[in-house]
Amino acid sequence: MEKFTKITSKAVPLAIENIDTDQIIPARFLKATDKKGFGDNVFRDWRFDKNGNTNTAFSLNNPLYSGSILIAGDNFGCGSSREHAAWALVGYGFKVIVSSFFADIFKGNALNNGLLPLQVSPSFLTILMDTIHKKPETEILVDLEKQIISIADTNLFETFEIDPYKKTCMINGYDDIDYLLSKKEMIEAFETQRK
Repeated sequence: MEKFTKITSKAVPLAIENIDTDQIIPARFLKATDKKGFGDNVFRDWRFDKNGNTNTAFSLNNPLYSGSILIAGDNFGCGSSREHAAWALVGYGFKVIVSSFFADIFKGNALNNGLLPLQVSPSFLTILMDTIHKKPETEILVDLEKQIISIADTNLFETFEIDPYKKTCMINGYDDIDYLLSKKEMIEAFETQRK
């Protein structure tokens, strides 16, 4: 995984609640076991019509919006437990998903794949959405070490929670195995002491 400490980016607003994993990556694209190519089909049924034509009304297709932060409605990632949803979002280029609530399994899958599910209050989510809609060039700052999300050139910010273990993993670019390997000397010392 890539190390994640801070990010400053424009954002894409997706003011839809209850976005489930089948909307993030439709089931018909789950045949592959390799992570490559999933980003091409993220939100496929919203980004394109049945004939494959671009849906220009959808925010990911709107040239005004770009960036590696997705600002989504409440209850993001509900539905099935497919890890492919996190793969698709990362493959598309998102590094942070902001919502006022995440499904637990999606949150775990996201963190395991280097994608930060950043939960904010409903009121701050509304401020973020309104700001991005009015000024698409606005940059959002996310500081994982300080656990702060803020809107550039304003005094608007909010703190967020993250599991300390997952925070350590993201900051260091560790998956679970990398984390254990980082403790190898301590484990060996303990084993030696036990003998």
